[in-house]
Order: sequence, then structure tokens, then C-alpha cells
Amino acid sequence: MAGRDGMHALRHFFVSALLSRAVSIKELAEYLGHSDAGFTLRTYTHLVPSSHERARQAIDAVFGRPGSHDGLEAA
Repeated sequence: MAGRDGMHALRHFFVSALLSRAVSIKELAEYLGHSDAGFTLRTYTHLVPSSHERARQAIDAVFGRPGSHDGLEAA
């Protein structure tokens, strides 16, 4: 039983490491041997890091982050 639990933990570690580095669910499903990426997402969705910060960084990279020299001041 301990061997099985260890492999399960290792699999979760593998999945969380790849998800934290933005590997796509489709690729991850292939690596895990899943024929349905939806199954992979439903199974491991609790390991998917929040994408809010990544989304903000992506928009900042496109438009540039406002700096202190932009003339805008807080009231």
C-alpha cells in the first residue's frame, strides 16, 4: 500500500510542477496517458495555480506597466 501511495504522491508532484510552469492541460494529458484533456483538468484542477497574476503580467508586457513618471497621481 505504501508503494502505491508514494507513486500517487509522485504523480501529483509531477503534475503540480508542470502546471506551475504553465504546461498546457492538453500536453499534460498526453504525458499522463489520458485520452481526454477534460478528464485531466477535472482531476487536477485543484493544482492549477491562479492565473490572475500571469494574466496581469501578460497585459503589462503588451502595454507596459505605468510608472511613476507617467503624470498620473493618486488623489
